[in-house]
Amino acid sequence: MITALSDDTSRLRATVDFVSAQDSETLLPLLLPGLDGPELRALVERCRFAHAALLVFPPDARALDATLAACGLPPGAPPRPSVVVRDRLALRHHRAAADLDVRILRPAVRGRDGRPRTVEVFTLTVPPGSDLTPVAERERARQEEAHVAFEVVAPDPLILRGLRASFARHGAEPDGGGYNPHENGTVFYFTAPADAKADHRRIELYAPGDHRDQLGAHLDAFRTGQPAETLLRLLTGAWTTQALAVFAELRVPDAMETERAVDAEALARAVGADADTLAVLLRHLAGLGVVTDEPPAGFRLTPLGVLLRADDPGSMRALAQMYGGPFYTSFGALAHTVRTGEVAFEHVFGRHHFDHFARDPELAALFDRSMAASRRMFAPLPAHPVLAAAARGPGGATVVDVAGGNGELLTHILATHPGLDAVLLERPHVIEAARTRLDAARCTFVPGDFADVPSGADVYLLSRVLHDWDDARCRDILRHIARAMPAGADLLIVERLLPTDGSPSLAPAWDLHMRCNVGGRERTADHYARLLADAGLTLVDHSPLPLDARVLHARRSGSGDGEGVSS
Repeated sequence: MITALSDDTSRLRATVDFVSAQDSETLLPLLLPGLDGPELRALVERCRFAHAALLVFPPDARALDATLAACGLPPGAPPRPSVVVRDRLALRHHRAAADLDVRILRPAVRGRDGRPRTVEVFTLTVPPGSDLTPVAERERARQEEAHVAFEVVAPDPLILRGLRASFARHGAEPDGGGYNPHENGTVFYFTAPADAKADHRRIELYAPGDHRDQLGAHLDAFRTGQPAETLLRLLTGAWTTQALAVFAELRVPDAMETERAVDAEALARAVGADADTLAVLLRHLAGLGVVTDEPPAGFRLTPLGVLLRADDPGSMRALAQMYGGPFYTSFGALAHTVRTGEVAFEHVFGRHHFDHFARDPELAALFDRSMAASRRMFAPLPAHPVLAAAARGPGGATVVDVAGGNGELLTHILATHPGLDAVLLERPHVIEAARTRLDAARCTFVPGDFADVPSGADVYLLSRVLHDWDDARCRDILRHIARAMPAGADLLIVERLLPTDGSPSLAPAWDLHMRCNVGGRERTADHYARLLADAGLTLVDHSPLPLDARVLHARRSGSGDGEGVSS
């Protein structure tokens, strides 16, 4: 133990001396050979040398305090959890992340230029005889968490992309990273090029705030060189689905607070769970940013986790229950769909999912709530030019929502456009739920099927309907609507479009989901254009919506709809 403590002390003292002696202008060219002139000046303006880091392994808290004191460092604030380093250690040593209590503290150091800096000290407590001793020995020998860090000044997407490009141009390679919700900061790690003249082989770019949009591209580049890690993360994705579903099902988010941490035992009593196992679940979710782990106080709910509360206006709780419930079960028979082309849901439950849900009122209500949970997808739709133009008409206008669920979309459209009236065509049991949401003075409720589309309206809506069906059924649905549409009427269709250029998209995953669970499919814009043409309709254009969706605008062929399709 004395030898280990002494080794940690000497390493920490050397790091303190290094931080005191360096600045951005001298350190960056050592790390990135060939960097000079205007590019160096630009990087120095954007990247401020902030700290050097190392990982130490004290046997207890008193030993850590002694190590800090021996290096002239004030203890400062209590250590906070380090999600990024914990997860890296877990992968490297094949350990459960929940078993590695990695902490971080940042004692202050004054640089030679007078600017304040820090030494970033990661700590993993390893008592004598602990099974973590081999982890500590290997990490001390390899120093894989030692790095130098530069804080990005006023980060934004353009600046972060430029910095990442500059590092890559001078031979630095992506080496992981992550978002730490405990301090609301995003970390981009790089491996220094082989010809770097600095002793540190890892570089960190630290960007205050949540920049996970930029982090995704950085991690994708990193994982191309880490196939085993990438595959392991993919293989355990089902665990995360269930963790989120159970978290929502037990109403744990409803028992948590966003401003104050609550301990696991209190939460367990509130929701009727085992305290130890609930704590393990919450630590896993902390690594995903759903909660924060704030020992010894407990766990605090993040804005991401708030979306799983039952009463949140944007609640996605029902979606978590569906994806972790019936659809999770049927996805277990995906092989049946891939082998035969048949619907796995029907193979597992014995009937089509609409029929299955109709026989279980609670399940049917859950499905309708899960559809409404994607309301962000159509939030901008009421502002679509077609609806705005209809609302400006001198005599008012009528919008028909075909298979419009519980009326969520129509509610937003009618609230946005007081001059519009509406018709909701749906199954009888769904209409009963919609009556509580929609104003009967402005909305007519029509129980029925696709063959019962009311005629004579100004705008028709099909929101996330066509992807439920095969091409033949889609043609039938569109022909029913086309026959009901007067000349000059418009049809708006909300769907995800499959990309044709290999670009990232949610649509391929939903294509698999639809084939496995519903018997439908996602389609390209050209595919929809052909289906519309078969029904006597022309695709005028399509425009983006949130959650990777598009709104397609169609009119009856020959109605002066123009030519071409915009993207």
